[in-house]
Amino acid sequence: MEPSSSSSSSSSDTTSGKQLPVKEIPGSYGLPFFGALRDRHHFFYHQGRDNFFAARVRRHNSTVLRTNMPPGRFISSDPRVVALLDSASFPVLFDNHKVEKLDVLDGTFMPSTAFTGGHRVCAYLDTREPNHALLKAFFLNALANRKHAFLPLFRSCLREAFDHIHDALAKTARADFNAPFSRASFNFIFSLFCDGKHPEDTILGSKGPKLADTWLVFQLAPLATLGLPKLFNYIEDLLIRTLPFPAFFSKPSYNTLYEAFKAHAGSLLDEAEAMGLNREEACHNVVFLAAFNAYGGLKNQFPVLIKWVGQGGHELHADLAREIRSVVNDEGGVTLAALEKMSLLKSVVYEAMRIEPAVPYQYARARENFIVQSHDASFEVKKGELLFGYQPFATKDPRIFEDAEVFVARRFVGEGEKMLKHVFWSNGRETEEPSVSNKQCAGKNLVLLLCRLFLVDFFLLYDTFDFDFTQSSFGPIVTINSLTKASSSL
Repeated sequence: MEPSSSSSSSSSDTTSGKQLPVKEIPGSYGLPFFGALRDRHHFFYHQGRDNFFAARVRRHNSTVLRTNMPPGRFISSDPRVVALLDSASFPVLFDNHKVEKLDVLDGTFMPSTAFTGGHRVCAYLDTREPNHALLKAFFLNALANRKHAFLPLFRSCLREAFDHIHDALAKTARADFNAPFSRASFNFIFSLFCDGKHPEDTILGSKGPKLADTWLVFQLAPLATLGLPKLFNYIEDLLIRTLPFPAFFSKPSYNTLYEAFKAHAGSLLDEAEAMGLNREEACHNVVFLAAFNAYGGLKNQFPVLIKWVGQGGHELHADLAREIRSVVNDEGGVTLAALEKMSLLKSVVYEAMRIEPAVPYQYARARENFIVQSHDASFEVKKGELLFGYQPFATKDPRIFEDAEVFVARRFVGEGEKMLKHVFWSNGRETEEPSVSNKQCAGKNLVLLLCRLFLVDFFLLYDTFDFDFTQSSFGPIVTINSLTKASSSL
């Protein structure tokens, strides 16, 4: 029986207003080089990431501690971090007065700017760098100027993906979910930024997602593992975490993406120039925003969403279908106003983002000496120290959420909405908004809209579904086994 929203979460921050004792940050980095190597092997091969952190929390009886984070030397100049592993300490990563976000998007290392045409794109800029506000304003304005295209364009891309699933089920009785919805995500982003141009009508053809994946994997490979048999663990570790991959491995893929956006995102690049941005630099930023931030996030987000909704069972599916069809019928169609009235739908999307954030890591560097608080103690952070937040521990903090490890579909319905301040998936609190002065995802509200729209179109077409999945370093790999077409009996 699913808990009600009123019993699924606690009411407030446990540290609010308390003066907590200042303690030394526990933990050790071990011997130079070898300590980082040991921690890296525990993280990837011996413990796994959740057990890696949980074991250290138990050992030190603290949710703020010192450890090393991959990839370690020689890719990273310094693997040492102060880990923030609860909901109380984690939000300091969003405080731009205390921390800076200079070149820390990928953690303890930064891929060469050769991956982005020689430019440090907005995601690697700190909020105090002059170009950050200009580029962030460009992104926010670009999305605002295209808001009327969101619904019709994405629904068109969804239809293509659903057709692919249907065809696959008809042929083999099993359908890969990830590939068609990755393609739908890429097609949507490209068409949105390129005046409705479908990528298959450009030099990209049908290869857009593959080109983006190739470019992404050479940057992010040091942060992943292939899940090979233990015999091959150390070979894998040696190959992908000894030296950084040079950008020329993915240069043809990136150049094709860049040329496609350069040729077809004319209106968008005109907007950039009108704001005072260099057209070439703006185009490299657009490619990064489209292929890394947007496509890279959405290709993981939809499998996460369908996984948790799938595990919610047929009763949840029936409840979602009833709400969605009732509101759509009352509103006369799928509109923004209709989506806002679907309280269960909204809660389900928030809960999926809470329980399995698509981007689990956050980093920032201390601008100054300051005190950070966990639930039980205070700790002094020194200027220049690298802070690391493991988001799943923050958003599944049992001191904040009851049944924190359980997917509770109605967690954020009614009074439960007050707990949205503890949902951090967007590099900020869910109750805050992206601006030129912060590092919160520029497309935060668009991502929420697309996730809701995906479920709306899904349950307008189907009553329920059966699936299975396997977990990989970059999220669940989902297979659809059956779809039950929508009936009028719900």
